[in-house]
Amino acid sequence: MCTVTYLPINKTDFILTSSRDVPFARAKALFPKKYREDDVELTYPKDGKAGGTWIGTSSKNRLICLLNGAFEFHTSRSTYRKSRGLIVKELLSVSTIESALKTIILKEIESFTLVIVDWNKGLQLIEFVWDGNDKHIKKLPQKPHIWSSSTLYDKSVKQLRKDWFADWQNLNAFSKENILNFHKTAGVGDSNIDVMMNRGIGGTVSITQVCKNENDIAMAYHAIT
Repeated sequence: MCTVTYLPINKTDFILTSSRDVPFARAKALFPKKYREDDVELTYPKDGKAGGTWIGTSSKNRLICLLNGAFEFHTSRSTYRKSRGLIVKELLSVSTIESALKTIILKEIESFTLVIVDWNKGLQLIEFVWDGNDKHIKKLPQKPHIWSSSTLYDKSVKQLRKDWFADWQNLNAFSKENILNFHKTAGVGDSNIDVMMNRGIGGTVSITQVCKNENDIAMAYHAIT
């Protein structure tokens, strides 16, 4: 997984949309709901296999979205110490995300990328990459961004998708309906690389969208049948 887009709406609000690409045989996720864990309120769709999540929000004024892989394709091992989806839940619950990213121990965790939106001290967008050996933390400017998982898409396809996203921005107003349509239709008619992906044994199984409008945080979940 996945394809993720981020649209800043103003100095405080945003829309983040995540297409989840996984094997069709993987256990289906549970629809998003609120959970109380370690006295923190979390909202997330629960992964049907490991019980973690690939996207969630918390009462700590934070959104975290997971993509598998780091900068380049890697071959997965048979076992790891912990599911990456559990890492997402752990970081959703911490008090200060910057210090947690620096201190979290990720040895024996498969490589991943996190898109983190935190609004405790103004709206912050952070890209966190664990490449299996080192952490890479980058604060990103408040402008539109798109990410594509390195486990599924090579550099040329990632660039294609950036081009599609740039074209979309030139033609569309930033709204949840318009960006959802991008996630459903963007591409060249090749289901191997289109944003709505289908490679026979796996593809896009859901699209999750989080919209922040002042103090209102809304999560919408669209299962793909």
